[in-house]
Amino acid sequence: MDLTHSQSNLSLGFLSHSSHSSPHPPLPMANSTNPNHRALISDDSISFQIDSRLRDSSAPISSIPLQLLEQSAQNRRNEGGDGAADERESVAEYKKEPEDAEEREVHNGDDDEEVEVEEFRILGHSMCLKRRRDREDSVSSSSSAVKRIFVDSSLESRRCAVKSWGNQSLQMADPEIFDIMEKEKQRQYKGIELIASENFVCKAVMEALGSHLTNKYSEGMPGARYYRGNQHIDEVETLCCERALAAFELSSENWGVNVQPYSCTSANLAVYTGLLLPGDRIMGLDTLSGGNTSHGHYAPSGRKVSGASIFFESLPYKVNPQTGYIDYDKLEERAVDFHPKILICGGSSYPREWDYARLRQIADKCGAVLMCDMAQISGLIAAKECASPFEYCDIVTSTTHKSLRGPRGGIIFYRKGKKPRKRGSALNPSDDGELYDFEEKINFAVFPALQGGPHNNHIAALAIALKQVATPEYKAYMQQVKRNAQALASTLLRRKCRLVTGGTDNHLLLWDLRPFGLTGKTFEVVCEACHITLNKVAIFGDNGTITPCGVRIGTPAMTTRGCLEADFETMADFLIRAVQITVMIQREHGKLQKCFSKVLHNNKDIVELRTRVEAFATQFAMPAFDL
Repeated sequence: MDLTHSQSNLSLGFLSHSSHSSPHPPLPMANSTNPNHRALISDDSISFQIDSRLRDSSAPISSIPLQLLEQSAQNRRNEGGDGAADERESVAEYKKEPEDAEEREVHNGDDDEEVEVEEFRILGHSMCLKRRRDREDSVSSSSSAVKRIFVDSSLESRRCAVKSWGNQSLQMADPEIFDIMEKEKQRQYKGIELIASENFVCKAVMEALGSHLTNKYSEGMPGARYYRGNQHIDEVETLCCERALAAFELSSENWGVNVQPYSCTSANLAVYTGLLLPGDRIMGLDTLSGGNTSHGHYAPSGRKVSGASIFFESLPYKVNPQTGYIDYDKLEERAVDFHPKILICGGSSYPREWDYARLRQIADKCGAVLMCDMAQISGLIAAKECASPFEYCDIVTSTTHKSLRGPRGGIIFYRKGKKPRKRGSALNPSDDGELYDFEEKINFAVFPALQGGPHNNHIAALAIALKQVATPEYKAYMQQVKRNAQALASTLLRRKCRLVTGGTDNHLLLWDLRPFGLTGKTFEVVCEACHITLNKVAIFGDNGTITPCGVRIGTPAMTTRGCLEADFETMADFLIRAVQITVMIQREHGKLQKCFSKVLHNNKDIVELRTRVEAFATQFAMPAFDL
């Protein structure tokens, strides 16, 4: 057999292991000066060696004992077998062998030998070799080194493949999404954020939200997960629960908490699901009076808008249309007639304090569980800047962003332990040991009834935010939020603007635009064109929510960026100017239907106000933004 390659630096040789002679030096085949050399192979045991002129001569290469399959087939012919059939059988055998050296199959021969088959190419020629060795013998050092090289190379290639896919930056992996996100970052930085439900989180919260905790599936509660490997997730969630109780100064003996809900709407629905049967009655503030749709809402057409009204029967209570305050007398009258099983307080757009003591009396009178949705004011409650519902309510829910300045999600607090004796009732020994039964029902409703695995990255981020809530710095922040809301309200009132209830007790205010002949929908679009974001809101007395006549304005987000009272007075001037622009555009173009975008884009007054807004907003820092 002669393999030659005129431009190769390799020499190939075979060593015969005949029992009649000792091993002799390898016979050169490639680039040999004597191409007539032939290796006389006397049996099927040979050694195979590749030599390179470029290798270090000081590093010897040991030979590897191998066997040619063709020779094995010849041996079988010599023993009287069907040579052609055996050869076909042999070829079929090593055709089935895997191509990857790491996945070679080891075939067992007789009781004393193992046979390993390998197919490879040398200088463009395909060769199939079989090596026999005793099972008890260890593989030669050179063979182990070769195999180790193959394995390491394969593992490294797989590692590189994972890194190339898994370690790409967002900008490299998806430049289209990256560009859109960068534009949103600039929008936030250059604009004035006055939506009461929005805020800016810190870098630590962002890091937790974008962390490896999102990889873990954790259905169930700490210590009782459906999946294994949750020991550290349990630590995170347990710590988050402890911090939630500490943030509101609640005792773990009297209060429990579930931090798994995906939103406050999910949290509210979990409470209803855990405590009620389908069709049971709930009662909350009417949406047009500032309530939330998750407390039950029907459109003027009678359409059921939320899950709360789809699965349960809801009857709202309302504010006094002259004052804008909740009419507690009518509330009590309706509750006694309606007999809800859950009486809900709290809302999305109510700028005044809640009378929790009066609500407790009403709930006891009609036999209802008293629940508070403190989503808008939870930060103020934690900082003791407004009345707390925890003294009077049985269940308290909240979002975890908004004034709490955490990640987007929900949270449920529920009473536990012994129930107190009802106020004014005689002591009944049989009632002495009655316990609250909310914990198991609510936890079961969250999972498995309504949700799957919790978002562990959100829970970790919430734990970070709750740690900040318990600090003096956060209390000072919430105090500034209230002062800023008062400054904004006072400035608007001095400019003859109409505010619902005449002002605010918390972080938000409601601006009634009807005296200007404007709708909230029109005004919010003009403001957005000027890089000011706020949201339309219904004012009690509106015929519906399609064209609400007011806007809701909140101070937490811009306070987070460092704005003080004087800065909010400047923002009030921007808002007044936006009203003037909206009135002029509406007078010239009617209700701005089809030509709305074009009119706003080309309006020089809007361009001028937008320039002023951007110059103002970019003075203030953005947490977690590298700008």
